[in-house]
Amino acid sequence: MSLALSGNPGRPALAGALRRHWPLLPLAAAVLLLLAPLPAGDATASGKVGPADAASLLLVFVCAVQALRGRVRTLSPPAALVLGLPAVGLAVATAGAGDPYAALPGFVRYLQVFVLVPAAVVLLVRDAREFRITAGCLVVLALFQGAVGVVQYATHTGASYQGEDVRAVGTFGPGDVMGMATVVAYGLVVATAVALAPGLPARVRRIAGGCALVLVVPLVLSFSRGAWIATLGAAVLVMALAGIRRALKVLVALTAAGVVLVGGFGIGSDMVAERLTSITQVSSAPDQSVTDRYTMWAAAESMWRERPAAGVGLKGFPAHRDGHSSLALSSGSDTAGAGQAYLRQPLLSPHNMYLLVLSEQGLIGLAALAGGWAALLVAGVRRYASGGSARRIRDCGLIAIGLLVWQLTDFLYADIGGPSTVLTGVVIGLAAWWALPSPDDTGPAGPVAGPAARRAAAGADGL
Repeated sequence: MSLALSGNPGRPALAGALRRHWPLLPLAAAVLLLLAPLPAGDATASGKVGPADAASLLLVFVCAVQALRGRVRTLSPPAALVLGLPAVGLAVATAGAGDPYAALPGFVRYLQVFVLVPAAVVLLVRDAREFRITAGCLVVLALFQGAVGVVQYATHTGASYQGEDVRAVGTFGPGDVMGMATVVAYGLVVATAVALAPGLPARVRRIAGGCALVLVVPLVLSFSRGAWIATLGAAVLVMALAGIRRALKVLVALTAAGVVLVGGFGIGSDMVAERLTSITQVSSAPDQSVTDRYTMWAAAESMWRERPAAGVGLKGFPAHRDGHSSLALSSGSDTAGAGQAYLRQPLLSPHNMYLLVLSEQGLIGLAALAGGWAALLVAGVRRYASGGSARRIRDCGLIAIGLLVWQLTDFLYADIGGPSTVLTGVVIGLAAWWALPSPDDTGPAGPVAGPAARRAAAGADGL
């Protein structure tokens, strides 16, 4: 009887946590819904709104409601400028497009990924704990997709690569071969940053280090050269910021794991060696995929030279591609495997985000987007180096800087597209959260919400 009357003592605490953190649920859903497989063909279907995209729209809606109730963080003027300026370039590129109505879906997509979702993350993630929860969701997603990818390689059920169905693509399918590589790289960068972060419990850092080592395997088996290069660059910067001693320990561990996995067990050793060698041959003996990429890069540059200020308009690259390309461009790329029949996919972008923006939005759009990203990177590194009141949450800084560097490096070899695109907005939002602190951020424990949110949180914690 006494047990029945007392109830479950954990329920009030759980109810209080849910009441405090419920605005974070759409953000977690936008990440974790990418665990679900998509039907064949949906990964790159134009105009498709996947579950993760729907969750991101709910995130924006919740943010708007919370903003009306005064329960979000206050944006500083620099944050409002950096987050809002891309909308100006997008509007100019849409209005200047040959067919503004055809460009409208591109405007909505860019606005979602580069303005609305990042702003929602900055406004709704109220403290370091919620930042860490979001980053943890990225690691969970990476571990799941990586496990699926490793099974695909081991059982020859992956995407087709060099005549064998061994390429690890997770649940994204062969139509989005960069999807799994992207989410696995995000998780690896987060885990590496946590493993190196000062001030965290040793147990947490050991678990994170183990996750980083595990995620190396599916990243290697993705056979994505761009993801490898971006991950290496982000990891090196994170190690440098964390300190030489910590960096050397992680570097030795990662090198040993690579030697054992590839050299000892022979996991994809021949294919990995060939793929690594091809990185140094992109100029002397490029394969057809690299030739296509160079050709589309040249086409993007030619479009920009034709309309340097505002570009050819959003969604204009496919329509102008043939008029600016040489005969070296193939008709498309071959995809097959992972449960999908052979399919020839058209080449609709230059696979370089900076050149895509330059060709479609011109210098106005590139300055607004890339200029904002550069500002986030500089401000983030400066805040981490200065220490101060943020010293106790420097793990958040390492995560934010590492993810942003990965994304900016990967944009040299890829652009947005596919269901994992929504994570780009999340990553930029986390970077902005760290780089552009709110006027409400007080105390060494990290950012907190405004007065109304603090009163609500106090009430929830008292339940």
